Amino acid sequence: MAGAKESPRQKMIGMMYLVLTALLALQVTSAILEKFIVLNNSLEQSTGAVNQANDQRLKSIQAAVEKAGNRPNDVAVFKQAGDVRQITSAIIGEIDQLKQRIIEEAGGGLDETGHIKNASEEEKVAQIMVGPNRNGSAYQLQKNLDSYLQNMGKYSATKYPSLATDGKDDPIASRSPEQRTKDFAELNFAQTPVPAALAVLSQKQAEIRRIEGETLSALAQKVGAEDVKFDQISAMLSMESKVVVAGTKFKGEMFLAASSSGITPRMSLNGAPVRMDGGKGIIEFTAQGGAYDKSGLARRVLTGSISYNTPAGMKTVPLQAEYFVAKPSYQIETGTLPPLYLGCANKLSVQSPQLGALWNPSFTADGAAVIESGQKGKITIVPSAANVMLNINNAGNRLGSEPFRVNRVPKPTIEYYVGGQKADNARGLPASSARNVRVAAIADESFKNYSPDDANYRVTGLTISLARGTRRVKAVEISGPQGSLGEIGAEAQPGDRLIIEVNGVQRRNFRGEISEVSMGRPMQSVGLY
Repeated sequence: MAGAKESPRQKMIGMMYLVLTALLALQVTSAILEKFIVLNNSLEQSTGAVNQANDQRLKSIQAAVEKAGNRPNDVAVFKQAGDVRQITSAIIGEIDQLKQRIIEEAGGGLDETGHIKNASEEEKVAQIMVGPNRNGSAYQLQKNLDSYLQNMGKYSATKYPSLATDGKDDPIASRSPEQRTKDFAELNFAQTPVPAALAVLSQKQAEIRRIEGETLSALAQKVGAEDVKFDQISAMLSMESKVVVAGTKFKGEMFLAASSSGITPRMSLNGAPVRMDGGKGIIEFTAQGGAYDKSGLARRVLTGSISYNTPAGMKTVPLQAEYFVAKPSYQIETGTLPPLYLGCANKLSVQSPQLGALWNPSFTADGAAVIESGQKGKITIVPSAANVMLNINNAGNRLGSEPFRVNRVPKPTIEYYVGGQKADNARGLPASSARNVRVAAIADESFKNYSPDDANYRVTGLTISLARGTRRVKAVEISGPQGSLGEIGAEAQPGDRLIIEVNGVQRRNFRGEISEVSMGRPMQSVGLY
């Protein structure tokens, strides 16, 4: 169906087809056979009327071609229209032959009153159209109908729905479990009386004539297509700039622009052809910088032309327009200002307010690995050298490179706790508190704020000694940052000293990797009283 584009006659034909499909599913009676005969006659009359209208369309195309002076392109269109009529007549004639064969072989011909002698015959209809081994005439008809639609589609640039669908593709038959499994021939001609088969074929002829008319109408629109007829008017507003600073003047021009739907001009820009869409040239390219002035602008000039056919021949209109390329800029934002830290996750945000939505950066680095975050401009740099050069690109264009100094990770501060109290060598601690010990490795505050995922430290082991005078009384080894002093605590007396020695410190980075921190063997002496 053609939907909203259908004429009242076409809508009537579509309704007849729906009625026909429904009738085929009913038990056939003599009254229904009469309805099929009436329906077939109506379809044939409608098809004849559309055929006359299509003949007038062809004559109108011929008259328009002659009036325009028989230009070669228009003559070619008229020849295509003649081909459409010829192809359509051929398939209409093929279907007429099938209808006549069904009347004579299945229906037994016509009686003296002009009626089909054996209108209720079904088996012979199936033999003709379906065949004993699915080799009946309907299968060739299905192929020819599909071929016809392909030919019409080439002339009108339209994809037409099939005229010969199988049950699974038919909008009505597909709803029935019994009917959806049938092919085109079985669906329309199996268990089908003669008048119903004729009505099916007549409906196909009506659809063919409708499609022929649509194709001829599409060809008619091409006649005189190269004449310049400005039938599309648009209101346009040309602005000096889409960005206006508060307090400054907005400047622009407002005008009418006219274009023609009947021509397809040829456009070129800087010597290259321009892609066309709806009669308009689509210009898109990457602006190239260089030779910027002190304001950061580079002047460029576009030179092009638009050519189109007129009755007097080809006409070309030149054009020229200037534009300015602004030097792109970007800003680097960090949690703290550079330098970066060696082997750590240094998070940077590189943004360009000037480019706005066009900002689509990519990064490489010399002396570091770059990890993309999935957010525009937000990256993590992991330095592997003392100096890093960050290379910034946008949409494949190099914008610049930024150098960074790289610092080593600052060593942590060691804090000692005995009996839950922070050890103070100057003041000392009571001997009774010497029951347990804990040592913490505290990250540098600025480093921790900059890269918290890299500032994770742990003391791996301790050696605790109890000293009395110049003599070492007892010692104990502790695995990890804390533990009980055991016998040392039981023997501790006022005047003794606890000597706490750190055996090792480790750091876990943002990847979860563990590394040893080179700190020697830090030591703390705690006096007891």
